[in-house]
Amino acid sequence: MRRSGERGAASVVSVGLIAAIVLLTTLTLGVVAVYVDARRAAAAADAAALAATDAATGAVSGLPCEVADQVAARNGARLVSCSIDDEAISRVAVVVPGRLPGLDAEASARAGPPGST
Repeated sequence: MRRSGERGAASVVSVGLIAAIVLLTTLTLGVVAVYVDARRAAAAADAAALAATDAATGAVSGLPCEVADQVAARNGARLVSCSIDDEAISRVAVVVPGRLPGLDAEASARAGPPGST
């Protein structure tokens, strides 16, 4: 025999479980999106630094920071800073627009010719 006070209890539990699953899925997707943006920023910074060093050593034509800016843009990033020292070691910083509003990913990289420290 059923008690009248327990009618619909399974529905309430089901709705609660579904809400918890949706919440956890949303949080997980947010964390994954931030991680992917950080990896994209790191890859863009590495490529831009290598391109700047190649331009500084004459391996490719162009001004180092302009070449780095072009490479960063091709990777979906914006070059924030770029510097080249006397030994053709480049230091760059880039920003990639985040998939979540207000969470842009920043990364920096350093590259130099073979044998540099």
